[in-house]
Amino acid sequence: MKTYFPKKEEIKRDWYLIDASGLTLGRLASRIATILRGKTKAIYTPHLDVGDYVVVINAEKVKVTGKKLNNKYYARHSGYPGGLKLTSLKTMLEKKPEDVIRCAVKGMLPKGSLGRKMLKKLKVYRGGEHPHMAQSPKILNLTEVSLG
Repeated sequence: MKTYFPKKEEIKRDWYLIDASGLTLGRLASRIATILRGKTKAIYTPHLDVGDYVVVINAEKVKVTGKKLNNKYYARHSGYPGGLKLTSLKTMLEKKPEDVIRCAVKGMLPKGSLGRKMLKKLKVYRGGEHPHMAQSPKILNLTEVSLG
């Protein structure tokens, strides 16, 4: 049996639209990462980017469980001694909810240049509007039951 390698012209990319309102952050991020990697396609190959584009709207309406709003922190470092900056999930959801979803998905993608290439196909927006109507994205209706 031979391993199948998809050719460049065989890779067809679709656009999907996901409304994040009321969905749990981790479950949503894992579903998005699966679509970005291309694992939902028959031509999936681990070392190639065969995934689809994903547009996420209503990023500020994503929900988290437990005490994560106050206890989960996002860290960044300036590179200088004592330059660690911590931001809580509650503050991030108020100021930059797009980055919350993007960061959650980024952790579920491969590390390196392939993961960075896949992450560029994720478009996250705060409200219900998005500029990708010309691509006519297919609406993915994700409910808490069907996320598994």
